[in-house]
Amino acid sequence: MALKTPIINIMTKAAYKAGNILIKDFREVENLQVSKKGIGDFVTSADLNSEKTIIKILEKAYPDIKIISEETNSEISLNEHEKKWIIDPLDGTLNFLHGLPHFAISIALMFKEEIISGIIYDPIKDELFWAEKGVGAYLNDKRIRVSGRNSLKDALVSTGIPWKGMESSHKNYLKILENIMKNSSGIRRYGAAALDLAYVASGRYDAFWEFNLKTWDIAAGSLLVKEAGGSVGSINKNENYLYTGNIYACNNNLVDELEDRFKT
Repeated sequence: MALKTPIINIMTKAAYKAGNILIKDFREVENLQVSKKGIGDFVTSADLNSEKTIIKILEKAYPDIKIISEETNSEISLNEHEKKWIIDPLDGTLNFLHGLPHFAISIALMFKEEIISGIIYDPIKDELFWAEKGVGAYLNDKRIRVSGRNSLKDALVSTGIPWKGMESSHKNYLKILENIMKNSSGIRRYGAAALDLAYVASGRYDAFWEFNLKTWDIAAGSLLVKEAGGSVGSINKNENYLYTGNIYACNNNLVDELEDRFKT
């Protein structure tokens, strides 16, 4: 196993501490203060407490690195500042609010518009997925790799299904869903994109696609998939998925077949 660098260690420390807060709040989910940010998009006191904890630890260790987070400085452009932390303090908020034990913390480090370090932590299962550029991808202390399935018909595929208010930005979704549904062994929708990508990296899923995600949803996960030997790309050609959020991920064997299913 590769030794964790100081960067990964500090990200891990932040994630573990924030994870403890989330678990405590999850046990009292009915008492959380909830405010509505938009259609299908909520922020809870758990998000904010997790974020504050992560930021405090990262800023103390690396005060010169700028922070972009879902609840803080979300408007900063990715091409600003040489180094940036990209944080999602609670990915899978709707699951969390409904008492579904499937959510995670995602932290990534971007250098010159490239993700170079990332972790995704599932506090319920105590699973820490982590990766560094050129070092590989790991689940806790074990090296992980994408699956080796060669055909979409044998693949288990994950996605995110649009909800009310997103019709205009997902005009082709149902057609793509039909294309993949008819040509795969199954589709899953678990509601946490960071974990979807981590599961592709660890071979639990063979592929994943979704539209209009945020950078903090996919930054760490995209690195995990690449370092686990997989491919990450944009559903729409000539786009940067980190900017648009129109992303797919899979093992290298499935790239051509999956891309064909995006054509509508």
